Amino acid sequence: MLLEPVSILIIATAAFFAGIINALAGGGSFLTLPALVFTGVPPVAANATGTAALLPGYLASAWAYRDLIRAPAGLSVLAVVVIGAVGGAAGALLLLATSDQAFRAIVPWLLLFATVLFAFGPRLHGFLARRAKRGHGFWGRVGVLAVCGYGGYFNGGMGIVMLAMFRLLGVHDLNVANGLKNLLSAVLTVIAVAVFMVGGAISWPELPPMALAAVLGGFAGARIGRRLPSNVLRNGIVLVGAITTVIFFVELFG
Repeated sequence: MLLEPVSILIIATAAFFAGIINALAGGGSFLTLPALVFTGVPPVAANATGTAALLPGYLASAWAYRDLIRAPAGLSVLAVVVIGAVGGAAGALLLLATSDQAFRAIVPWLLLFATVLFAFGPRLHGFLARRAKRGHGFWGRVGVLAVCGYGGYFNGGMGIVMLAMFRLLGVHDLNVANGLKNLLSAVLTVIAVAVFMVGGAISWPELPPMALAAVLGGFAGARIGRRLPSNVLRNGIVLVGAITTVIFFVELFG
């Protein structure tokens, strides 16, 4: 199926800016999901396709941070990867089991949750840093499994959730926490996309232009990040998330 030029423009633009903000702070799903739904892709397929389109960026980020990856106390990097893969697969399977009608009703609440996380992310990190504990291997595994299950089901706000979790597990170095976040994001997204492919949830015509645009956006984001103040970026993402959330709630209850 050939896409209309206007549809290509909308989804490619959304993916480009999603690549930028994912390279800087995360939150690309705030743009890709509504853009795909607006152009006629069913909600579940839109979520799966948007996740697949942003996969190259996750892989690039994981590679860039490979020298900073350190497992939290009580866990090994291998354990983090395996548990992350299991969680990502579980979340993706749950998404495939969710009807479009049910997911359309859930999406506004997921967007609201992710937007609130972005808005209060720095305060949350500071709060958790003061209460961080080390050596809780069991709860660390549970936390990784739960967060990756959420990420496999819905990408929005996943990075903030992961950073908060690693803070709680005693990872105080933000660069190390980012390295772990990027590794987990890549692992669970690879597994989730594989599940989506087998389940036939990906809308293939939209994928190539979005993936290309997201990669270009990722390169642009790496340059912008050196100049743009973090608080300006975060406020912009929160604004986009809030507007998107309101639109989906209006559609749900309208």
